[in-house]
Amino acid sequence: MKIVLISPKGPLYRYRGGIFKKSLRYQPLTLTTLAALIPPELKHELTLIDEGMMSIPDSLDADIVAMTVITGTAKRAYELADRYRAAGMTVVLGGPHVTLVPDEAAKHADAICVGYAEDSWPQLLRDYASGELKPAYHQAPDFSLDRPEMPFARRDLFNSSHFLTQAVFEATRSCVHDCEFCVAPAAWGRQQYQKPVDWVIEDIRRFGQKQLIFVDLNLISDKEYARELFTKLIPLKVEWFGLSTVLIAHDREFMELVARSGCKGLLLGLETVTPASLQDAKKRFNGSVNFKEVIRDLHHLGISIQGCFVFGLDHDTPDVFDATVEFAIDAGIDLPRFAVLTPFPGTPLHTRLEREGRILTKDWELYDAQHVVFQPRHMSVRELAEGHEHAWKSCYSLSSIGRRLWAARNFRPLALTVNLGYRFYAHNLHRFYTCDWPLQMARRTDPETTTIPVIENRRVCG
Repeated sequence: MKIVLISPKGPLYRYRGGIFKKSLRYQPLTLTTLAALIPPELKHELTLIDEGMMSIPDSLDADIVAMTVITGTAKRAYELADRYRAAGMTVVLGGPHVTLVPDEAAKHADAICVGYAEDSWPQLLRDYASGELKPAYHQAPDFSLDRPEMPFARRDLFNSSHFLTQAVFEATRSCVHDCEFCVAPAAWGRQQYQKPVDWVIEDIRRFGQKQLIFVDLNLISDKEYARELFTKLIPLKVEWFGLSTVLIAHDREFMELVARSGCKGLLLGLETVTPASLQDAKKRFNGSVNFKEVIRDLHHLGISIQGCFVFGLDHDTPDVFDATVEFAIDAGIDLPRFAVLTPFPGTPLHTRLEREGRILTKDWELYDAQHVVFQPRHMSVRELAEGHEHAWKSCYSLSSIGRRLWAARNFRPLALTVNLGYRFYAHNLHRFYTCDWPLQMARRTDPETTTIPVIENRRVCG
């Protein structure tokens, strides 16, 4: 059995040379996890292809081609799937987009995997081997990651030179919160799935690297679990980076444990500096915390901050861009990131905007959190697109970098290096987002209406 696992390219992660050939990519876990889950009794040849980092061979030799699909790569995935099916190969599609819109994905596949694949993927392969492949495989209602016998990801199957790091780990999945724009609760519900702490520690110990990335969406949501994990990380003397919510600020003792466990950087979903916009996003819990205070406290513990903001919420007006940039500078955010609000299919946000007639396109390739695909309420499409780009350029001017790092008191060479990398990115958005399209835009809409403006044949995203 010849199996090829593919992560298709999208607008953001497109194979290219230069500064971004490697510098911003860490090795994803999806393909390496699927590789580890192949039943050992099935004799197979296996190839892994991350199309964001390498090209797909013109001639693909495979019995089964399986692809993991996010919304931004769906168009490319369907194109490849149709091509390989026409050539007589069996195509399997899975991932978040397939889970959100299974009926759409099924049109391009011999079989789909809906939900998490720890159980369904091995069963699918066994069914294929016995000639009993089913059209759809679903995550079981009693699904759990609490299984000590689970195999470790096959990180060795990728060329390490393609990535900044292969030391990527996962302890938990999904998130307990219900932010309107978030894919996770829409696709997998709000239950957090947890791997045994000892299994996670053994995975880290086996791989043997001292600088780690945790890709968990909300590593601190279950404090009892997190305390056990962080306590057992201390003897390993690792340095790690991960994601958290600002709710970490409510427990100083816990925050200190996070630092002692080796945490050197946290991504915080700050989202907006406009209180009313937090209500829009259903992220009201962010309002319980003073952003500048939590950033200051984490800096004092030696933890750098990647602060993420989203533009285009219903209470956002054109002054939100400068306000956000000034906040990021004053607060000393080590690495700010900006995104355009994106109504991914299946989310409450998409449902609402579609009901209001504000969805401008369903070209999934544009659903990358950088293109404007809906009609904002208090600004035009042009204002949102250009304001987003303005925020990137303003925050990563040389003077802004200096002011932010001075405020953060973070003089590590890495901080400056990463900021200069992001400066290059911010001033070259036209090179990295090449999905140009004639966008409906131009005149400001009435704030009290959802009228879609006239079509203007202009490229807004470079």
